[in-house]
Amino acid sequence: MTDDVWAMVHAEREALIDDLAHLKDDQWVKPSLCDGWTVHDVLAHLIDTARTTRLGFVKGMTLARFDFNRQNTRGVERERRSTPQETLERFRQVASRTSTPPAPLDSRLVEEVVHGEDIRRPLGLTRTYPTQAVVRSLRLQTRTPASFGGAKELLTRLQLRATDTDLTLGTGPEVKGPALDLLLAVMGRRAALDDLHGPGVATLAEGA
Repeated sequence: MTDDVWAMVHAEREALIDDLAHLKDDQWVKPSLCDGWTVHDVLAHLIDTARTTRLGFVKGMTLARFDFNRQNTRGVERERRSTPQETLERFRQVASRTSTPPAPLDSRLVEEVVHGEDIRRPLGLTRTYPTQAVVRSLRLQTRTPASFGGAKELLTRLQLRATDTDLTLGTGPEVKGPALDLLLAVMGRRAALDDLHGPGVATLAEGA
């Protein structure tokens, strides 16, 4: 099972490398779906998460005074090179790593899938992600409390139903659409809301 997760993670990293290999300079500075971060910044963040170990995460959180956003910002500053091409080369160097912070292993899939879309959608790029990777990411995020970056509490107020795979989660007014868009929406990406439908969309939008 562990090997399956890492195989999917490595495949996503390689796919992103391929997509970014021929970007023009102005594309690297486009705002991503992550508030305040450019495409270049998100790639630097992915390098930081790929290099993060359990001990390194604890040390980083301590130095950041247990402020998760501050730790992420420092990681971007640390890994962002002077040119996008240098940053992309750095990502190539870490793409096969299997280090992880003290979190469920499926969180590595969440990183690659969600941040992959944070980069691709503003650039007009598309990818057909493996269904298993998206479903496992969505299941993890809806099991994880909001205090840890998840959306567990949403499932007490909404039912999420994927229209492209057999997956229904939660109870309440329905939100339906592709599993990838459900994942992005529960992660606060408003860009995904246009592809979702149902009486629960307005409630979901309040937290996006």
